[in-house]
Amino acid sequence: MIRVTVSISNVSAERFWDNRKPAPNIQIATNINVVNLDKKPDGSLEVPFVLTINYNPSLAQMSIKGSAFVQGENDEIGRIVKDYEQKKPPAQIILQSISNVVFTESIIVSRMLGIPPPIPLPVIPEPGKTPEAKPAGRDYSA
Repeated sequence: MIRVTVSISNVSAERFWDNRKPAPNIQIATNINVVNLDKKPDGSLEVPFVLTINYNPSLAQMSIKGSAFVQGENDEIGRIVKDYEQKKPPAQIILQSISNVVFTESIIVSRMLGIPPPIPLPVIPEPGKTPEAKPAGRDYSA
C-alpha cells in the first residue's frame, strides 16, 4: 500500500487588484507541476512540486511549493520510478494527495487576500427549480 505525506515549504501570493474596486469576471488557471522524483536510500520517494494559480485579468497570483513523500512496497515504488523514467504522468494517488493539500491551503490564502478561491464553489439550486439532467453516457459520481 502506498502512503503519501505532503509537506509545503513555500507559499507566495500577491493581490494586484484594489480592494475598493469590484472584482471583474475572472478566469482562474491552476497548474500543478511535478518537478522531479528522487529515490531515497531507504526506498522511499521525494516528489517536489509547484502549484501556480493565475487570475485573468491580473487580479492576483499564487504559488505553493513543497514535496510529497511516498512510502510503499518495493514493487510499488519501483513501478512509480519506472513510469516516471518513461515520462508517464505521476501515479494518481500522488497527484490526488498533492492536490488535496495544496488546494485546501490555497483557499485559506485566497481568503486572507480577499480574492476568489481557485476552485469552483458549489451552486445551490433555487427552490422549486429542477436540476439540469446529466448527459446520457456520463457518470459524474465519485
